[in-house]
Amino acid sequence: MISLSGKNALITGAGRGIGRSTAISLAKEGVNLGLIGLNMANLEKVTAELEAYNVKISAASADVADLTSVQHAVEHIKSDLGSIDILINNAGIAKFGGFLDLTPEEWEKIIRVNLMGVYNVTRIVLPDMIERKSGDIVNISSTAGQKGAPVTSAYSASKFAVLGLTESLMMEVRKHNIRITAFTPSTVATDLAFESNLISGNPENAMQPEDIAEMIVAGLKLHPRVFVKTAGLWATNP
Repeated sequence: MISLSGKNALITGAGRGIGRSTAISLAKEGVNLGLIGLNMANLEKVTAELEAYNVKISAASADVADLTSVQHAVEHIKSDLGSIDILINNAGIAKFGGFLDLTPEEWEKIIRVNLMGVYNVTRIVLPDMIERKSGDIVNISSTAGQKGAPVTSAYSASKFAVLGLTESLMMEVRKHNIRITAFTPSTVATDLAFESNLISGNPENAMQPEDIAEMIVAGLKLHPRVFVKTAGLWATNP
């Protein structure tokens, strides 16, 4: 496995959950971190946690659904860290309910954050990766992006789309030595899951954010000649 030390990673949705845990796991590997999230207070808390690892950290508040907001945030982070070697598209939202129960505005917001957010951040970061012929992009989808359920129409639509985007872009840019991976975890014990009442029973038995983080790091450390195309992670006994 290769060393990640000295690389620069950009993580969206970095203020909590999978984003926060991934930031910590990468910091332990010596990776410098650019953190993007809506809530600057949460980003500041994560930044304080990361100071123990002696890596460079840059944080910027942005709405990933807004291309201009993303561009300003990425420019700020690149001015602090330099070129981005690793992009983790983690930011996402969820709302569940019957197809006719969700308003058009709720539907559109889920698509804009979960799908267009991935598009917007990738569009800003990718050109530099192509120019340098090197880079890793990890997109967080979901098992809901592989199989729909009666109340997941909007969320599933967004996460199915992330898988389609990932596979198409992977085929397009692998010739530039850029690796793109999609992870499809089942329910993870994050604030989003608790707020959506997705976890029942003992939360400690559910998959934890650090489990996903460990999987992301393992994939990034593979020899550059190979990459994980798609991978799922499930709790053993939730």
